[in-house]
Amino acid sequence: MFTEIIINVNAIEKRVAILEDHRLVELFVEKDERKNIVGNIYKGIVKNVLPGMGAAFIDIGEDRTSFLHYSDIATDYLEDFDEDNLPIINKGGDSSKIGDYIKEGQEIIVRVLKNPIGKKGARVSGHLSIPGKFIVFVPNNHRIAISRKINNIEEKHRIKSILNSVKDPNIGLIVRTDAVGNTNEEFVQEYNGLYKTWRLIEKQIKFAKAPCCIFDDNDLANTLTRDLFSSKVDRLIVDNKAFKNKLISLLQLVSPELSERVELYQEDSPIFDAYGIEKEIAKIFHSRIPLPSGGYLIIEQTEALVAIDVNTGSFIGNKNYEETIKKTNIEAAVEISRQIRLRDLSGIVVVDFIDMNSENNKDEVINTLRSNLRRDRAKNKIYPFSQLGLVEISRKKTKTSVVNTFSSKCPYCNGSGRILSRESTIMHLFRWLQRSQYFIGNEYLKIYLHPEIIKYINENSNIVKKIPSKAELLPDELIHQDSFRVVLKDGNIDVTSKFEKAYN
Repeated sequence: MFTEIIINVNAIEKRVAILEDHRLVELFVEKDERKNIVGNIYKGIVKNVLPGMGAAFIDIGEDRTSFLHYSDIATDYLEDFDEDNLPIINKGGDSSKIGDYIKEGQEIIVRVLKNPIGKKGARVSGHLSIPGKFIVFVPNNHRIAISRKINNIEEKHRIKSILNSVKDPNIGLIVRTDAVGNTNEEFVQEYNGLYKTWRLIEKQIKFAKAPCCIFDDNDLANTLTRDLFSSKVDRLIVDNKAFKNKLISLLQLVSPELSERVELYQEDSPIFDAYGIEKEIAKIFHSRIPLPSGGYLIIEQTEALVAIDVNTGSFIGNKNYEETIKKTNIEAAVEISRQIRLRDLSGIVVVDFIDMNSENNKDEVINTLRSNLRRDRAKNKIYPFSQLGLVEISRKKTKTSVVNTFSSKCPYCNGSGRILSRESTIMHLFRWLQRSQYFIGNEYLKIYLHPEIIKYINENSNIVKKIPSKAELLPDELIHQDSFRVVLKDGNIDVTSKFEKAYN
């Protein structure tokens, strides 16, 4: 499989597209106003200490103060901490004693665990860590923990032996699953890179003026070198020279051999247009997704879950009915895997495949779904066909979905995806005229409507008869199809009416 990463950089946003065999499978967008801060390290100031809640509020320089629970306090960087008089904090401790450890106005080092949500500030912890591609650097610790997904005992001993020989005694490390098979040099190189980063953070801890961010874990270049750009990627193309140079400098610390795969795009046409990505992004907002043989998917997202319906469409097959259904469902399984990654569908995804009688065919569809979702970086689990013929997929939310990143709730349909029908809009107008006759009387009216509504009225004589004789219907393309505007001849009344405004 040929894998590419295409990066578009401009002043407003940075976009990263991952292509597999020239098909868009993942899209990442970094916008300043929606920046993720999970993993960032801040030098903050304690604003309030609440013993009754066993928590404190910390000013980290964001719009809202962050929340620090007693159990998340680390004593490594607390001012005036006397370990002879105060015990090390543990989860079972008395949270009401939080005032013994931190005071209002005190500077504190914290790492963000959860982003701000609504009116709530970020959740933070005093326990610091710096994630790398293969290992997580944990200062003021000494243990080496290895991912549970690494089952080979010999490989665990090999990795521990390498890391013990290179790491500082006061540094702890967490080994990621991707570290399997790494050479001694790769571990040493990444550890040295993370250690240099930690030395820079230590300087910021000492000299930076609070409140401020002293380590941005979500910088796009860091994310690329750590999580996305690996030996499995054939090339990375970026349209910004400064960003390319920054990326290469980071790669020199962790994976210098990948630097040769970084290319600068210098053509006149926009990079996402040249690779056909813009057209694919536009399709993300479509609920109907075509399949190669003529079938299609319908994807509907709600607050609680995502529903996907599979249909044969125009595909009639060449053999028997069961084979036709099987082929459509297998194509759907491949495309559903791609759409889940591309749209970042998370939570519970319910798929209504076309009913099949053969258990072997059902197993083949499930295996296709599982094999294609193995490339998904987000944790997911696929459940077998239920008694109702539905397949459920649970997937961990890793970031804001692409649809939410690129769009906002429609102010006209209130997010329902539907507006008032032509007949209902006309009846709404008639009811408004009936109510308003007491203060309008027989005044001459100008009624502005969308051209499609006027066309519908003129094509139905029974509706035309109900229009007041002193009313003139005028087309206005700027008025939405579910709205109308009424103006009196003298201009004393000018009303724009919309269904929800009248009844809410």
